[in-house]
Amino acid sequence: MTGEQLTLDLDGWEGPLDLLLNLARAQKVDLTRISILALVEQYLGYVERARTLQLELAADYLVMAAWLAYLKSALLLPRDPVADADPEELALRLQLRLERLAAMREAGARLMARDRLGRDVFRRAAAEGLRTIRTPRWSAEIYDLIAGYGRVSARTRPVMHVVQDRAVMTLDAAIARVAAMVGSHVSWTAIERFLPDDATGAFRRSALASSFLAALELARQGRVELQQAAPFAPLYLRAPA
Repeated sequence: MTGEQLTLDLDGWEGPLDLLLNLARAQKVDLTRISILALVEQYLGYVERARTLQLELAADYLVMAAWLAYLKSALLLPRDPVADADPEELALRLQLRLERLAAMREAGARLMARDRLGRDVFRRAAAEGLRTIRTPRWSAEIYDLIAGYGRVSARTRPVMHVVQDRAVMTLDAAIARVAAMVGSHVSWTAIERFLPDDATGAFRRSALASSFLAALELARQGRVELQQAAPFAPLYLRAPA
């Protein structure tokens, strides 16, 4: 064993195990002269000395030695072409798998050798962040422009509220009129009789509402009496008996 490499010293071969396996696959070495017993003894001695080294490498060499013993057995024993696979093909598959395993280990070693966050490199105390640049793109039709102008104009236009002058009868005038007229009506009289004769339209509705409130106020004062046969029936007034 030279360093971490398994070097064999067998009858008919002296050198690394992996090279022996490649030459055996290419049929460039006579496997019948290789002693499997000597191979096993030298491998066990390698494992004993490799306890302080890489056990993974020893495991690879174990697979190589096993395949080498399989190749020799395939040469010594008669092979069934239907049931048994071709030893050369199996050896080629083993070599490809070992190469793939070595590539994965190398990639894993490169990943583990990279700088680690918090050990080799560190974050900034205050991240600067990314600055967002916004560029508006306006798209509008003529209707949108007119509608927008109308909304802005409606908000900024001065508002003038003009109260229309309407003919109404105030409550005080209705109280004075009903109080003056109720004395001349001894019997029950409908409230419509206390309205002005020329009251029409909106003024008549205002006079009726004011006269109704005046009748309630005068009844509260005890100056008139009210009578109504049913809800929403005509309202009658008369002077107190």
